[in-house]
Amino acid sequence: MTSTPGTSYTSIPNQKYRCRNRRSRQRCNTLDTDSQSLSTLGYFQTLPLEIFQMVLNYLSVKDISMLSMVSKTISNRLVNYISTPSGNRRLLLQDFHNLELPGKREGSYILEHYKSLGLLLKRCTLLLPTKDRLKYIHKILSEVSCFKLNGCPSPLHCLGLQCYGVFLQILTAGWDELECHRVFNFLCELSNLPRKVQTVVSSKPGSARKLELRIRLYCRSVLLNHWIHRSDSAFWLTRILKPWPMVNQARLLYIIFGPVSSLDGHVVWQKMIEGPTDETSLKGLADAIKLLYDTEAREWTADDVISLVDELSVVPREWLMENNARLLILSGNSICFTFMASKAVNGRAVELARFTVFLALVCEKDLYCMDWAVKMMQKVCKVFSTPGERNNFLQCVENAFAHMIMDMLQAVLSGDRDEEDSSFLNLFHLVNAQANFHKEILYLTM
Repeated sequence: MTSTPGTSYTSIPNQKYRCRNRRSRQRCNTLDTDSQSLSTLGYFQTLPLEIFQMVLNYLSVKDISMLSMVSKTISNRLVNYISTPSGNRRLLLQDFHNLELPGKREGSYILEHYKSLGLLLKRCTLLLPTKDRLKYIHKILSEVSCFKLNGCPSPLHCLGLQCYGVFLQILTAGWDELECHRVFNFLCELSNLPRKVQTVVSSKPGSARKLELRIRLYCRSVLLNHWIHRSDSAFWLTRILKPWPMVNQARLLYIIFGPVSSLDGHVVWQKMIEGPTDETSLKGLADAIKLLYDTEAREWTADDVISLVDELSVVPREWLMENNARLLILSGNSICFTFMASKAVNGRAVELARFTVFLALVCEKDLYCMDWAVKMMQKVCKVFSTPGERNNFLQCVENAFAHMIMDMLQAVLSGDRDEEDSSFLNLFHLVNAQANFHKEILYLTM
C-alpha cells in the first residue's frame, strides 16, 4: 500500500536496528540493573566506598539506622560496613567495666548505645528470614566475650549481659511467638544453657555456686529484665522454666530470683530455713509467682502455680512457716487465697489453721492491716462444704495460737537468748498478733 504525501504513519524499523544478539541484550540488562542500583544510592553514588564508610563515622548509630531504611542498596552497604574491622571498632563498644564514663550516668551511655545498635541491626536485616538474621547477628557479636554466659571473669561488675539484653529486646520487639521461640532455642544452643541448668538443679544446692550465679545473671540480664510488657516477661520466664519437671522449676526459680549474699552475689540457700527473713529477700520470688499467675501467662494454670509454690517452700528444705506466709502475702490476694483454698478443699485444716496464725503474725510484724488476715480467713471459711468442717477449722486456728504461744514461752523461759533476744520478740509479736486478730473479729461480728 502506497502512502500519499502528508499522511502520518509508523514505519517498521529494519532488523539491523534491533539488539543484534542475546549477548548484547544481556549487556543491556546488566547496564540497566547497575544504573538502578546506583540510582538507589542517591548522591552517595559519586563517593568511593572508602569515603562512604568515612562519612558513616560522623553519624550517630541512630542516624545510621535511619539511613538503612532509605534503600536496599544502602542497607547492604551498611551491612558490609558493620562487618569491617573499622565498623566493629566503632559499633561494638566494650567499656562494660568502666561504669563511670566522664559526663555520663553510671552505665547509661553504653546501654543506650546497644539499644541503638539493636535497632540498626533490626532494620538492616529486615528482609532476611529469622534463622539468617540470627546467624548474621551472632557473627557480628561473637567476638564480644562479655556477651557469653561464661565469658566475663568478673560478671558482677560487668554491664555486658545487660547490654546484650537490651540489644535483644530492641531486636525482637514486635516479633511473633514462633520467631521468639527460635530466638530462645538459638540462645540456648549458643550458651549451652539447658546443660548448665541440668547441672545446678541436679546437684546439691550451693555445690556449683559460680555456675548458679552465672545462670542467674544470664537469665535475668539477657532474657527477663528489659521487657516493658508483662506478657513478654511471662513468655521468656515460661521458656526458661517449662522444659523442666516441677521440682526442678522450683529450684531454678530460687536460683534466678531467690536471696543472694551482699558480699559475693551467690545464692543464699539457708535463708528461708534458719530464721525469719525480710520482704527484700522474697520480693523477686513473689514478683515471679505473680507474673506466672497472671492471665498473660497462658501456659500456666492456677494449679500449676500453686504446685510450684508448694515445691518452692521446701527448697532446699522445708521453710519456716513465717517465711512461707510472707511470700504468699507479697504474691497478692488471689494467689494467697487460692493457696489456702486448696488446703481447705484437700482436708488439711490443721495445716491451714497454722498458716492462718502465721499470716496474722506477719501482718503484725510487717505492719499490714490485721483486718486483711481476718477477711482472708472469712473468705476461706466459705470454701468448706459443711458447718462442721468450718467450725473444726476455727477451733484449729484457736489451738494453733495457743500451741505457738506456749512453744515460744518455753523458749523464753529456757534462757536460750541470742544478742537480739529474738525469742522474747517473737513471743511479744505473737501475743499482739492474737490480740489484734481477735479485735478485728469482734469488730466484724459486733
